[in-house]
Amino acid sequence: MTLPPPPEWAQHDAVWIGFPSHPEIWGPPLEGARAETAAFANAIAAQGRGERVLLVAADDEAAAAARPLIDAQVELIVEPFGDVWLRDTAAIVTGDGSARDFGFNGWGGKFHFPGDEDVGARLAQRQGLRFETRDWVVEGGAIDGDGTGLVVTTEQCLLNRNRNAALSQHSAEARLHADLGYDRVLWLGDGLVNDHTDGHVDNLARFVGVNRLAIPSPEENDPNWLIYQDAVRRAEAFGVEVVRIPSPGRVIVDDEVVPASYMNFYIGNAVVALPTYGMPNDEAAVAAVQALFPDREAVGLRADHILTGGGSFHCISQQLPKL
Repeated sequence: MTLPPPPEWAQHDAVWIGFPSHPEIWGPPLEGARAETAAFANAIAAQGRGERVLLVAADDEAAAAARPLIDAQVELIVEPFGDVWLRDTAAIVTGDGSARDFGFNGWGGKFHFPGDEDVGARLAQRQGLRFETRDWVVEGGAIDGDGTGLVVTTEQCLLNRNRNAALSQHSAEARLHADLGYDRVLWLGDGLVNDHTDGHVDNLARFVGVNRLAIPSPEENDPNWLIYQDAVRRAEAFGVEVVRIPSPGRVIVDDEVVPASYMNFYIGNAVVALPTYGMPNDEAAVAAVQALFPDREAVGLRADHILTGGGSFHCISQQLPKL
C-alpha cells in the first residue's frame, strides 16, 4: 500500500529550487527572475532548521550567474532542464520514501523544452531516492494533500483532455489512490483566469492543516471572484474547513490579466515564503499566512519577474520530506 506524501508543513530533508537558466525562454525578465529566485532560496536556507536548499541550474552559464546571488548555505547543482517549474517536472516523494515520477507533456502540449521530460529521474537518482515511474500525466502543482490521504485538485487540470484523454473522474481517483496513496479527493472546478497550466490548484487553494484549506477572498473587480466562491462552496460541502487569505486582486501585465496569487507560497521548515507583487494586500496576505503558521516566519518576497513565466515560489520548488 502506498503512503501519501507528507503534508508540506511536515519536516523536509531538502528542497529543489529551479534557477531561471535560459535567456531564450525568459527574455528581458531573466535577470529579475534570477534575483527573485536567489532571494527565495536564501530565505529558506537562512533559517533552514535542517532543510538543505538545492538550487538547480540547467547549465554552467546559469550556475555562474547564480553564485554571486546566493548565500553560502545554498547548495548549487547543475542538472539540465528546460524550464524552472520543478514542482511539475521533479518527482513526488511518497510517505514510504518512493520518488514517483509521472508523465509530463508540457502542460497539455503548450511548452516543450528539452530536459523537462527526464529531469525528475535525474534529480531523484542524484539524491539516491528509490525511483518509480507512472504512465499518466500528473503535475505536482495540480495536487495538494494534507497528509491524511485527502488531496485537492481541479477538474480543469487533472481531467483535461490535453493531459490524459481517456481519464474519467473515477479512474483518476483510483490512480491517485494506487500511485500516491490518496483515498479522498476534493474536486474544485476551474483554476485562475489565464493560468496556462489549465488551473493548477496551488494557485487557488492550499492545505494549511489537516482538513483545513486556504482559499483567497476576492477583491473588488477581482477577475477570479467567481472561481474563489465556487471553490469555497465545493470545499465546505465536502466537509473541509475553509480559511480565507487576501487576494492580490486584478494584476495586469502588458494589458493582460495575469494569474497572480498569494497562494503560491512555499512552506519550509522554518520559513513560509510568500510571493508579493507590489499590491495593496501584500502585507495583509503575509500577516494572514503568519497567523496560520505561528511556528514559522512568514516572509513576503517580490515575485513579479518569476510571474512573467507563469508561476511563483511553489511552482519552482519541490520538497524532499524527512522520513
